[in-house]
Amino acid sequence: MIACCNECGPEAVSVAPGRQLTPICEVKYKDEILPGEQPAIMDRALFDAVQQKLTQQWTTRSTTRNASDHLLTGLLFDDAGHRMVPTHATKAGVRYRYYVSLPHLHEESKTASVRSVSRVPATDIEDTIVNSLSESLVVQKEKPNSIIKRPDRKVILEQIARIDVHQDRLAIRLKPAGDQGTADAADDLLSIPWLKPPSRKSRQILIPHDMPKSEVRPTRIERRARLVNAIARGRRWLDEIVSGSVTDVQQIAARQKCSVRQVNMTISLAFLAPDLVRAGVEGRLPRGIGVERLRDAPAEWSRQFEVLGLNPQ
Repeated sequence: MIACCNECGPEAVSVAPGRQLTPICEVKYKDEILPGEQPAIMDRALFDAVQQKLTQQWTTRSTTRNASDHLLTGLLFDDAGHRMVPTHATKAGVRYRYYVSLPHLHEESKTASVRSVSRVPATDIEDTIVNSLSESLVVQKEKPNSIIKRPDRKVILEQIARIDVHQDRLAIRLKPAGDQGTADAADDLLSIPWLKPPSRKSRQILIPHDMPKSEVRPTRIERRARLVNAIARGRRWLDEIVSGSVTDVQQIAARQKCSVRQVNMTISLAFLAPDLVRAGVEGRLPRGIGVERLRDAPAEWSRQFEVLGLNPQ
């Protein structure tokens, strides 16, 4: 909604945090709010009412979002008995939620008794517990109609007293029912098989023909960076020749102050098989295969793997 006159232009409307707009027919210049020259097209009272409504909607949406985060707060404990508290990390604009043991969070891992599990991804463990507990209640209850239809996550979690996170399972202790206060405590304990998801995705390194898989090591980081830069440089030089921005490789060699042979060998990297390039970028080439061995490769992509002694995957 544009809360200004028709002639003020787009600079007359600015959006501030909380989706608030500047007042009617006013222009923000640096840190000043200046009155516009044209009459407003909207009544001030209506404009203020709309702003109030937008603010209420924004607050409600933020409250709902925050309330849905970290469903297991106060319930999780690691296998050493330490409470696990919610935290998060942001990478590339994406927010990742976790539950972390208090000693690990306070950097006391070396002095405290921290065992196998000190941090778990929040979404994974929340979904596992809710789904497993929902299925268990459907089996145990005589009239589980309310659960079968559409189990509510919060209603299910209200039945949990404590969750102990072990390396291979989750031990969930349920709250005793009203008429089972003296029941055996073992009846209220639910064990769910569970494994912590790996923090990093495993890289499938290309295996040479004559080497056992256990002995294969990925290429070093600095060599991978050198290879990626060389491939990018070869593609760039090839594009210059194809587009006509340079006449021949001699012109590139003179500009780069290198030999014509070096230019030709670098350009040959632009013709590598896509799977080889992808493996190089992802660090999945075995140690020993770098720029020198990939230069001047055969034109056929299948032959490139054969010459290098690699199994394409």
